[in-house]
Amino acid sequence: MKIDLNADLGEGFGAWTMGEDEALMSIISSANVACGFHAGDPLIMDRTTRLALAKGIDLGGHVGYPDLLGFGRRPMQIDTYELQTYVVYQLGALAGMAQVAGHRLTHMSFHGALGNRVAADAELAMALLGAVKAFDPALIVSSSTSVAMERAAEHHGLRIASTFLADRAYDKHGLLVPRALPDSVIKAPERVRERVRQFLDHGTVTCYSGEVIPVPACSILLHGDNANALELARSIRAEIEQGGGQIVPISRLVG
Repeated sequence: MKIDLNADLGEGFGAWTMGEDEALMSIISSANVACGFHAGDPLIMDRTTRLALAKGIDLGGHVGYPDLLGFGRRPMQIDTYELQTYVVYQLGALAGMAQVAGHRLTHMSFHGALGNRVAADAELAMALLGAVKAFDPALIVSSSTSVAMERAAEHHGLRIASTFLADRAYDKHGLLVPRALPDSVIKAPERVRERVRQFLDHGTVTCYSGEVIPVPACSILLHGDNANALELARSIRAEIEQGGGQIVPISRLVG
């Protein structure tokens, strides 16, 4: 089995450091890099891009709301056209950094509250993936399970890579439960590893309410801002490799 191991990185700001990006890049195969709206700044974007190139991992733009104070996890009322320009602006910023460093964008994903909204809103998914296509129709869209995203990607002729979020709880529809709920973020490495083993063996996840649902994914994502992200990443990689799996970048899995 070949699978991508992905993490959200580059999420510091100025003198504030978030996560252990360099160490994580020795474990993962693809990175989603903050583009300056929910986190990140030009220096962090440049350093993270160059690290990804040096480690030989895929580089993706992680697009969010303009919400540095709330880390992009607060809902915002912004009209669709404005959100489309935000998508292009953020992807353009990271693509510029990548070009100068000698790397390239292979994929993109939506962060936090914007990601939750797009996954559940078919009209918004159609509009924002239209902006992605206009920017670069070769980009892969990395997304948690979402019918809205899958249909929008198909409509626009974009490739989509469904991702299993190893450290987040799901509802029975395959969407992520709100972070305000207890245990919505799974922090214990043994629990995360159990979820990964269930996904690898059966292609399923036990959701928040107890039902077992299918998760057709080719990538496993963890959040780099979690306090024990490095421990989780090592645990997930070990689970994959002990099961005979091979970890490869997202661009090698999506045709």
